[in-house]
Formats: sequence, C-alpha cells, structure tokens
Amino acid sequence: MRQTTDTPDSAWKRDLRAIPPGLHFVSTPIGAARDITLRALDVLAGANVLVAEDTRTLKHLMEIHGIALGGRPLIAYHDHSGEGQTQRLLALLVEGKSLAYASEAGTPLISDPGFELARAVAAAGLPMTAAPGPCAAICALTLSGLPSDRFLFAGFAPSAGSARRSFLAELAGVQATLIFYESPKRLADLLADMVATLGPTRQAAVCRELTKRFEEVLRGPLDDLAAQVADRDIKGEVVVLVDRAVPVEATEDSIAAALDEALQIMSVKDAATFVSQTTGTSRKIVYRIALDRSQG
Repeated sequence: MRQTTDTPDSAWKRDLRAIPPGLHFVSTPIGAARDITLRALDVLAGANVLVAEDTRTLKHLMEIHGIALGGRPLIAYHDHSGEGQTQRLLALLVEGKSLAYASEAGTPLISDPGFELARAVAAAGLPMTAAPGPCAAICALTLSGLPSDRFLFAGFAPSAGSARRSFLAELAGVQATLIFYESPKRLADLLADMVATLGPTRQAAVCRELTKRFEEVLRGPLDDLAAQVADRDIKGEVVVLVDRAVPVEATEDSIAAALDEALQIMSVKDAATFVSQTTGTSRKIVYRIALDRSQG
C-alpha cells in the first residue's frame, strides 16, 4: 500500500506557513465546487500572493470554502496582461514569495493564459510546482467510451469554415482519440465539418456542462451527433471527442513511396525501420523493398 505524508485530518491542521516559495499552479473545479482538492485549498490558504485568470471567480471559490484573502495581493493574469505583469510576478518569486496561480476553471495551461507565465518561470530557473485536479478534457475522455490509451488534445478549432476544415483534415489520420474544446454556438458547424473531413461513421462523443447540474454526454457516429445538435440551442461548456482513424492498409506502392522519401535522409536500415513502424508492415518485407530501391 502506498504511504503518504498526510494523515486523514491534517489538511487544515498543518502549518500553512510551510507553503514553500515558488509558483504553485492550482487546478480549480470545472463545475462542482467540491471537486477541489485538499492540497489546492492548502495552497490557496497559505500562499503569499494569489494570481488568477479571473480574480472574481477565484474570490468566490475561496469564499465557498471559507478561505480568507486576509489582505494578501490578488493579481489578475490573463491573455491581455502583457510582459510587464509577467516581470512583476517574476520579481515576487525572486524575493522568495510563494505564488498560487489559478485558472478560471480546470487545470492551468489547458486553454489558459498561464502558459506564458510557466515558460517565463522555467526560463528564469525559479521553483514551480502544481496541485493537480479537475480537467474538462480528461473528464470528458473518461465519459466518452472512446480509447484512452493514446489521445491528442487539439484545443479549439478555427472559427472560420475553410480554416476549420483544413485544421481537421490535418488531424484525420492521427492514431489517437482527438479532443476538442468548442463554443456551443459553433458546435453544429464543427460537427458538420467533421462529418465532411473525418467521415460520417467515425465514433465520437459530445460532452456538455461536465460536473454541473445539466451535464450531458452524447455518443455515436459523427453523422448522428451532427443531426442531433443541428436544431438544438446548445448552452454551456462543450468538449468534443473523436475516435482514432481506421489504419489504412499499406500497399507495396505506398511502402515504396515512403521508402523513397525516407532514403533521402536515412540509411537503408533506418529507413526500413521507420517505414515499418509508420505503416505497420513487417520490417523484413520493408527491408527487402528498401534494398531493391537503394540498389535500383
């Protein structure tokens, strides 16, 4: 049995002054306020400085859980904060302060402006850690019924139709479950374009308002899901997931074409290994074709 350093009742009894200096990323609930972790509450209660994508949302969350601001600075950090705000936070870290950063909802850096802050702290060699917790993408993957051994978080698709279709076409062959965030107003358009670019029979799921009162999960082929949402007034946060592409059986011509390209920059041995792995073909067969191509 794995041992932990915390006793069952230690969460609120430990010395909160022990929150170490550095930047602490705090995951916050995506809906249900009780989904926050005890460690996240400790960090929010003990950090010297609080930083938030949305300061009002963080203050409300702290009020729900009985955590007083207590005169501590509460600093906004969002898409429009700029380099000056980043440098201000770095200066506080250099002074040895402990900073807690919280996204508006979910795990920081997942569709969240905290990325620039994390990159700056890493570049400066300053301490940084995370209190993990809720994430809409992972919650949706759990409920989707789609393969979870390999997945790709693709974020938001472009809003313009032509750009969105090109974006989806680039992902069409990816051998992983695809995860997207989307605005409810664009959901019908996204699904229609998925039918056109990824195919109507690809299995998918639409997850809406996760952990909230009106949570809903729709599962089925893309064309069925597109039809279901076409005339609905969709509201709330939406995650769309699509099953991986069906592998295309390699032919001798397609293997030869892949080898011709690989042999321009690789040895026969390396090219054979690479093409064998990418096409799912026996290395012995690919190596034989590679030798013929290299000698011809």
